[in-house]
Amino acid sequence: MTRSRRASAGGPLPGSSADAVSDSDPREVARGICLRQLSMASRTRAQLATVLSRKGIEEDVAIDVLDRLEDVRLIDDAAYAEAWVHSRHASRGLARRALGHELRQRGVAEPLVAEALESVSVDDEQLAARALVDRKLSSTASLGVQTRIRRLVAMLARKGYPGGLAMRVVREALADERELSLHEAQVLDGLDVDLSDAARIGE
Repeated sequence: MTRSRRASAGGPLPGSSADAVSDSDPREVARGICLRQLSMASRTRAQLATVLSRKGIEEDVAIDVLDRLEDVRLIDDAAYAEAWVHSRHASRGLARRALGHELRQRGVAEPLVAEALESVSVDDEQLAARALVDRKLSSTASLGVQTRIRRLVAMLARKGYPGGLAMRVVREALADERELSLHEAQVLDGLDVDLSDAARIGE
């Protein structure tokens, strides 16, 4: 009579995949987790360390595996930061401040953040800010000048642009759009925008 293979106490069957995983070298398990993560998208060392911790990988094992992946350049935080800055600045027009914040959230070390941000100059920021404002001008055309200014400055503030640059770009864009009336010119000259409040206004 053939005995059925049953797991004791509701556990996995002997020889099952769960047994194979539990019997595996923990470094191989950790390496497999990292490679699966990297196959989906580039990751920083800190992001992978977080995943390994959630999966119950011991810290010393995680450090060893991450060191080895860095040695073969499968983890490269400098390259990650450079690519992130280029992509997010080009696609979303983010300023250096916002880009730096995103990289720090992903665990990139400060020296690497600073190095990556060097690729975005003050002129690059101004051009990107102007492009963002130009795309929004038509959708605000029916609004009063003060409302337009506040909305446009708020949009730039949310993308990390400093207040002085944001106001200057908005002034120039509105002035270029049409010749301002005397009243509108006075509004532009005298408006004191609180960027902390402006940043909470919807686009």
